[in-house]
Amino acid sequence: MNFSSFDYFVILARERSFTKAAQQLHITQQSLSSHIASLEEELGCQLLIRHVPLEITYAGTVFLRYAETVQRELKTMRREFCDITQNQKGILRIGIAFTRGRAIMPDLILKFQKQYPNIEIELSEAANKTLYYKLINGEVDLTIAHFSNTMQNVELCDFYREEVVLLVSKTCLRQISAENTEEIAEQLEKGDLSAFRSCPFLLGNFDDIAGKIGRTMLEKANISPVVKAKSDNIETLLSLCMQGAGACFCPENLAYAAVSPDDLRQTYRFRLGKQAEYPIKFGFLKSNYQWKIISEFIRLAKEGLSE
Repeated sequence: MNFSSFDYFVILARERSFTKAAQQLHITQQSLSSHIASLEEELGCQLLIRHVPLEITYAGTVFLRYAETVQRELKTMRREFCDITQNQKGILRIGIAFTRGRAIMPDLILKFQKQYPNIEIELSEAANKTLYYKLINGEVDLTIAHFSNTMQNVELCDFYREEVVLLVSKTCLRQISAENTEEIAEQLEKGDLSAFRSCPFLLGNFDDIAGKIGRTMLEKANISPVVKAKSDNIETLLSLCMQGAGACFCPENLAYAAVSPDDLRQTYRFRLGKQAEYPIKFGFLKSNYQWKIISEFIRLAKEGLSE
């Protein structure tokens, strides 16, 4: 048995397919199957039931627990020796939501790699809930997300506060209200959406933070919105918003990143008060030893906020 045995089995257990696992490992399916068969012979028990999808036996579940532990400890050892020798190299896997990654990661990655050119950044972009499971399962080293609760075995570190604003094109606003925009802004700051009762809306889905905040505010205002479009992709909704299709709840930092200055000049941005703000935090697994690169990435990210 060698370290490859643990890596092979962890990936195979995750994919439940020799074909997919072999592709990830860059080996042939036959080679992987032969390796697992040799491992079962060495342990004296069956680890897998070979049908589609693969089924893990009780013995396989026990072996998987040890394999994941060995993987984590081996990775920690290698990273600690990188810190000792100051020979920083490897892959830093970061989980972040699609839209947030679009807004903050390009500049941050460039800044980080100026200091650590031998560290590859691997982004895993997914919804907040998915990112949590990726972190717990060891698929990412660091997450940047909105964590609503304290989580077992996860260390949280403050990053910044994100704010959802209501965007509406000047053309669309003129069609729904003749009121002064300053008066509308004051109403919205107090949580009063009555001026938008007849406005069409472009909404994110329920799992999306901006979508959830928008729907909550509309419900509190007793407004049944005329929804013109729903999507997980906030950039699609922003594009429709710029074309006058409706109002859109969106994180302000993403609006600046995804919308051209010319389009923004033709758009009203209304703040919604404290109820539309939430903290964005770094999350990483608690460990006896923390890789210096993770703390360095966090440090540089925080420095970037003050620049």
